[in-house]
Order: sequence, then C-alpha cells, then structure tokens
Amino acid sequence: MTDMTTRAELAIESRLASFLEAQVLKPLGRDVDAFWQGFAGLLADFVPRNRALLARREELQASIDAWHVERAGKPHDAEAYKAFLTQIGYLVPEPGGFQIGTQNVDPEIATMAGPQLVVPILNARFLLNAANARWGSLYDAFYGTDALDAPPARPGGYDETRGAAVIAQGRKFLDQALPLVDQSWADLADQHDGKLQDESQWVGHTEKGLLFKNNGLHIEVVFDSNTPVGATDKAGIADIIVESALTTIADCEDSVAAVDAEDKLLAYTNWLGIIRGDLEESFDKGGRTLTRKLAADKTYTAPDGARHSLPGRSLMFVRNVGHLMTNPAIRLRDGIEIPEGIMDAVFTSAISTLDVEGRSTFGNSRCGSIYIVKPKMHGPEECAFTNDLFDAVEDLLKLPRHTIKVGVMDEERRTSANLAACIHAVRDRIVFINTGFLDRTGDEIHTAMRAGPMLRKGAMKGSDWLKAYEARNVAIGLKHGLSGKAQIGKGMWAAPDLMGQMMVEKIGHLRAGANTAWVPSPTAATLHALHYHQENVFAIQQSLPEPAGLDALLSIPLAEGVNWSVEEIRDELDNNCQGLLGYVVRWVDAGVGCSKVPDINDVGLMEDRATLRISSQHIANWLLHGVVSEAQVLDSLARMAAKVDAQNAGDPLYVPLTGNQDGPAYRAAKDLIFKGVDQPSGYTEPLLHQWRQVAKGQG
Repeated sequence: MTDMTTRAELAIESRLASFLEAQVLKPLGRDVDAFWQGFAGLLADFVPRNRALLARREELQASIDAWHVERAGKPHDAEAYKAFLTQIGYLVPEPGGFQIGTQNVDPEIATMAGPQLVVPILNARFLLNAANARWGSLYDAFYGTDALDAPPARPGGYDETRGAAVIAQGRKFLDQALPLVDQSWADLADQHDGKLQDESQWVGHTEKGLLFKNNGLHIEVVFDSNTPVGATDKAGIADIIVESALTTIADCEDSVAAVDAEDKLLAYTNWLGIIRGDLEESFDKGGRTLTRKLAADKTYTAPDGARHSLPGRSLMFVRNVGHLMTNPAIRLRDGIEIPEGIMDAVFTSAISTLDVEGRSTFGNSRCGSIYIVKPKMHGPEECAFTNDLFDAVEDLLKLPRHTIKVGVMDEERRTSANLAACIHAVRDRIVFINTGFLDRTGDEIHTAMRAGPMLRKGAMKGSDWLKAYEARNVAIGLKHGLSGKAQIGKGMWAAPDLMGQMMVEKIGHLRAGANTAWVPSPTAATLHALHYHQENVFAIQQSLPEPAGLDALLSIPLAEGVNWSVEEIRDELDNNCQGLLGYVVRWVDAGVGCSKVPDINDVGLMEDRATLRISSQHIANWLLHGVVSEAQVLDSLARMAAKVDAQNAGDPLYVPLTGNQDGPAYRAAKDLIFKGVDQPSGYTEPLLHQWRQVAKGQG
C-alpha cells in the first residue's frame, strides 16, 4: 500500500482516504473537502506542539541523567532529589481542591463495577469474542480451567464427574451471591422452589431462565431439562450465565504491530465494524466453517410484566497510540509523517460519530459519548495537549464539547508523580485512570537509568515505589470525585492458563478500591466477575485513606549493597533475554503484537510491548553499570534463541533465530538491548517499527 493521493496538501495513502470518505464521512453527511481542510489545519496547530512535548521529555531526562552522574558514588538524598525535580519542572504544584465534571457517562463506566478486557484491534475474531464477553457461561469457565479445584476432565467427551464438580461449585456461588431462606441452591427441586433472602434481587425471567442482580451485576440461572446438563440436574439448571466484561478496550497500541497504512486500515476497518455492528469473521473449527458476529441484546420480562433489554455486548473503548510514533500513512507537505496519535484521534472519533448520531445496528454508548483511552502520556502538559486535541477533533466533526471522553493510563513516572494535575487537565472528559505497572516499571528503570544498577525484576515487585504508585492512583482518583463518575482500574492478569491463582489473587484489586481490572480472555472475565459479587467496591472506596505523599513514590529501586552470585546474574539475564526474544520473533516476523508467549519456565504469559520494555531496559541498565558484559549478553541471547526456537518448533511459519542472527528479529533484539539507554523513555516502538518494516520488505 504505497499509492498516495493528495487532500488539502496532505499526502494520504489512497485506500485509507477512500475508506474514510466513502464509509465514514459520506454516511455522516460531512463535506469531504471541508473535512480534509479542517484536518490539515488541525495538523498545522498540533504537530509542532506534539514535537515540543517530545523534546521536553528528552530535556527533562537529560537533566535527570546529569544529576545522577554528578552524584555518582554518593548515597541517594531523597529531599535533594525531590527539590531538584521541582526545580526543573518535572514535579509541578498540586492543583487546588477540585472534582471532575464529566457528564453523559454510561453506567458500565460510572456506576457499575466489573472486569475489563483489552483486545488487539487487528484480530477481528478476538475483537468479536471480547465484545461479546458481556455474558459468560460460568459452567464452561469452571469446566475448562484450573479455577475448579477438581481432577481434570477425562478426554473423549463430557466428563460427568467433573461436570458434577462444576455444578456443585456453581451452587456455592449462587448461595453466596443470591442466598435463599433456610436452604441452599443445592436443595432446589425446580425453578419454583426456594425464596430469596432479599427478594429485590430477582429482576425477572428470560426465555429459559430467571434473572437476578447482585452488587449491580446480573446473573441468569438457565433452566432447561432438554440439555445434557439440565437433564441430569434435579432442579433442571443447565447453566449459570454471569454478566462479565462490562467494558472492552479495542487496542490500537501495545497489543498490535501496526507500522504502516495497511495495518492502520485494518485497525480502522475493524473498529468501523464494531461501531456499525456488522463486523463478522468466519473461521474453520473441526472441519466446520463458523461465523462470529456481534451478540444481540438480552431481553427479559420484569415481575410487573414489562419487557426490558440489557446490552448483549461490552461497552467499547478504543485505545489510541501515544504521542511518540509517526506513521507513513499520512504525510505533511514536506513529506514528514504525521503523529500516529493525532491520526488515531481523528479517524477513531470520526468512526465513532456514527454511533453518536445513531447510525449503528446495536449502538455502543447510550449516553452519546465516544470513549478513547490515551496511553503513555508524561505529566499534565501532555494531558492538556490531549484535551485540546480532542476539543479540536470535536470541532472538526461538529460534535458537542466533551463528547469524546478520555481514559488516562497512569503508566509513566511523571504522570503518577503529578496525577492530580493530570486529572485536572482533563477534568471535564475523564472517565478512567488505570495503573499500568509494566510500562510504569520500564519508565522507572529508564528515568533513573544512571542512578545505579536496578534490583532484579522479581524483587522490584516488592519495592516501595510500586506499592505507593498503586495506592496513590486509587486515593487521588477518589479524592477528585471519580467514584460514581469514572473507572479506577488495575492492570492485567498475565497468565491466562492460571485461573485458579487468579481467583485467589485478583480479588485484591477490588479490596484496593479498583472498580475495574484487566483480564486476558472472555473466560477470565467470567471468573473475575465472581469477585465483584463477593466485594462491593463502591462501599470499599468510602473507607480508603487519603493519598500519601511523594517520598515512597520517588524512591529508586536500586540494588544498593547487593552482591549477586554468578548464577543469580546468569538467571536474571537469561530470563530477560528469553522473554525478549520470545516476544520479538512474533512482533517482527509475524506482526503479532500480543499473544501467549512461553516464559523461561514454559508458562504461557500474555506479552506485549510493556513487558518487552522492562526486559530490554533492565539489561541495558545492568550493562551500563557493569553488572553484565556485552559478551555475557551475547552468550545469553544465543542460548535463549535455541530455547525460543524449541518453544516454537510446532509452528510451520516460524523463522528460527539460531543461524539467522542477521535476520530482522534477532537484530531487533540486539538493538533493543545495546541501544536501550538511548531509546526515548526506554520505549521499544521505534526499533520494533524499524525492524518490522524491514521484515515486510519496506526497510
């Protein structure tokens, strides 16, 4: 896709221009020429501002680097460090008391608490699965995962013994969420038996079941004696359907490998299909062709006989890219690529305007809002830039002010250190703050790169800054009025095969005050939804403490006084190199931005650019401070390349690393390490994009 066309002195890839004009602007009744003229004017205003913000990042980082170099060998002075960060403008004054003013927010975001999915926008099948994950079978989730504490299912069809264990676990859930008077759900003989302790929990009946509500989430108990499960159940219960992924983020950023117009067109086409409601994907399963499409709404009859419906799909966000990268899909008059984040803001908002103006089959926002997650912003200046950009996009598309809402990813150190000021900068459109502890760790390492060698990755999870970061995010959000108006979120459970462990640990996100948290699959969303029946997050939020100060947050996770053994250093280096190579081969060679990648212990973990940022920056830090040598890194890469090759041996399309050290994937891995100190904010995107384009024959 290199054929370019000219619009208002902009050079735009022809298919991308035709797509927007024919499938978005024309149905909206917008004047095409006026749109492109307006877009060109918007770029004239915001491209220089975008560049200035990136230059400011580098200026601050250079000052911090120099400060650490000057103080080399001296103990860390926390007060002097904080004073220095204030002096250079890295830390800004806290805004006065304020409450966010966001209006027209859907209940899934404002007043409900539940799981949130993040899904790569380039994969239509995954995108549909995630959008349809609003409702999930609890029986299926228990039967197919280790969340059920019972022997695995025997191969060769339905295992009645495991099925009985699933049913028993389902009854325990119903007893906890919907307790009956003087009996257990296990004692019921039919759907007319039993009486709820709280009769208001029953909200009606569906075609084949009864519908209940607990802690704001719905539960459908399906009665059907004509199914194999229902036929053997004394009450005829065939399944328990739980309201699961209230919201889903269609991701244009960390979880995708999008480097050119072809990739962006696929992203925008899939988003259009979600918004219009006509996205479909056919695939082969067991020799049969199946077609996935968006689910219809769920209808029910209330106790008074009135008919109602509930959304059959998640409420959809779209995550735009950050401020850093540009894309060759659109170029300015001088041939310079435009910032991809600006392009995303215009294109995804234009597509979403079809929903705002009622031109979709199902509808996404019932409040007329567009929901965009904005990642990787550094501090309140960059949040203010996004606010102004969204103002300009609204004007371009003739949308009312603050139609476009923003989710702020609190995943960079300058943002978490100035979070109140960041919220203030977008106070009338903010609907979401979320801790991204993986990117936040990568930024922590890069910001203090020259302060000294960092702790091992595992030890860093227990460091003071990380605990302060997670707690402050919730406390500051609550202080400024997010509860009941916006989401306060927590990060991803990265191990999709370890659902039993997730069920033990992830409830901690609710107890910390988060009314949403990320999960890696629809099944995980169904299981995590059970936590929101156990805990009332909004009640928990009322008793949480005020935000703590900055001292712990600004502590640096240095390995002071630690003397690692040769084996410990080798283990850490191998762990980082294996994870880095395992991810890079998929990103660069296959164009897969997020997938389940086996770790060094062969445990499948959901990996994206954030995990890569940590691994590459950690090795770069240890190289800089002499903990490891270049020779040790090259030796580890060679050995781990063989391991990654073995882990991918069953993939016929896989390009081996061993013997292919001059290939784009291997060279990308080496660049990420040996050029890691000089990468902007430690980001991996510039090098990944470069080597992916080489792999696609464009470099």
